[in-house]
Amino acid sequence: MSCWLMKSEPEEFSIDDLVRDKKVPWFGVRNYLARNYMRDQMKVGDEVLFYHSSCPEPGIAGLARVSSAAYPDETQFDKKSKYFDEKSTRENPRWMLVDVALVKKTKLLSLADMREAKSLESMIVLQKGNRLSITPVTPAELKAVLKLLGTTF
Repeated sequence: MSCWLMKSEPEEFSIDDLVRDKKVPWFGVRNYLARNYMRDQMKVGDEVLFYHSSCPEPGIAGLARVSSAAYPDETQFDKKSKYFDEKSTRENPRWMLVDVALVKKTKLLSLADMREAKSLESMIVLQKGNRLSITPVTPAELKAVLKLLGTTF
């Protein structure tokens, strides 16, 4: 089983939205590496650190699990969607997604607190220039995050 950090802007979709909806398609990813993680590596049951980004206090806001295999992101076909991709076809979709299901909302582990934790210094999300919306998390990093949150999966 793997673990992933998945970013969402709370104004678009927050941990509270996931609490309400319980399970959602992780749509709108338009980076090839992040897409490849979903398409090629994510498996049902993988653990997810739900991360709030591009907000006043970014950080890990909850825990979730991957709850489906990858399948085409429907927003790529919708001409009215900001995620529309004119080069994508139903026969050859470019963009994939997975469903993500809530495990629990947690206290916020802020980006500042993450940066202070020596045990997290290698986390991809903390590296300069990293803009990926989905990144792998090592078992040691997951263990450290859960300890900082005072919780388990």
